[in-house]
Amino acid sequence: MFIVLLGAPGSGKGTVGKIIAEDLKLAHISTGDLFRENLKNETELGKEAKQYMDKGELVPDEVTIKMLKERLNKADVENGAVLDGFPRTKNQAISLDNMLNQTKAKVDMALNIEVPFDEIVERIANRRSCRGCTEIYNVVFNPPKTEGICDKCGGELYQREDQKPEVVKNRLKVYSESAEELINYYENAKILYSAKAGDKVGKTSYDVAKDVEEYIKNK
Repeated sequence: MFIVLLGAPGSGKGTVGKIIAEDLKLAHISTGDLFRENLKNETELGKEAKQYMDKGELVPDEVTIKMLKERLNKADVENGAVLDGFPRTKNQAISLDNMLNQTKAKVDMALNIEVPFDEIVERIANRRSCRGCTEIYNVVFNPPKTEGICDKCGGELYQREDQKPEVVKNRLKVYSESAEELINYYENAKILYSAKAGDKVGKTSYDVAKDVEEYIKNK
């Protein structure tokens, strides 16, 4: 079984994906992790991606797809995978379909997690990261014992640039502009499952994951 995760930055899709992957014995594949791993290990694909990243350019789809193809060939993907961060566009979705078709597999579900944008802005704006060990806190829901100090290593906590409200709002705007076509693509394929989450509907990432698992079981 292959599940792709859709949802705005800060919607909790990574947490949902990890729960589903663990419970259903699927691999959890994050494209962010793929990039970090290839860069850290200085693979040929990592070096190729770095050339674009160093110039501040987007890494071409073909490089990302090559990384993903390599990852999908690993043993832990035998039962399928939850894909977090890919596809982000309709063209990437078509490339993924073609890739899976080569092994007679397919995307079985596109899980779209919907959280009100104002809630996402507040959620991300309350995050603080440790300069030392990179541990992440939320000043409302998961604050450090001492304000501004990391519980784990004693490092300084700070707010990253991409966590500031004005930046988050822009990221959500960019997401909205590109997501509609992708959501429509999976809706037309009749494999879209939309789930509302967040404080306003009283659903946590755990609740969403369990709802999805129940839906799959009864399908």
